[in-house]
Amino acid sequence: MNWDEIKGNWKQFKGQAQQKWGELTDDDLDKAEGNREELEGRIQARYGKSKEEAKREVDEWMASH
Repeated sequence: MNWDEIKGNWKQFKGQAQQKWGELTDDDLDKAEGNREELEGRIQARYGKSKEEAKREVDEWMASH
């Protein structure tokens, strides 16, 4: 699956993202609105991860779908 598909179906994937990153709030995910960079930034902020770590986690999550 590619990011365009996730972005296009964000409402469906939002719940799965919240399961993976439980510290992200509904507001965090609503603000991301399927924007990959925004999601990575929110993961960085909530979890104190580096940009590379957040990108890798999003890559792994995307590959699992």
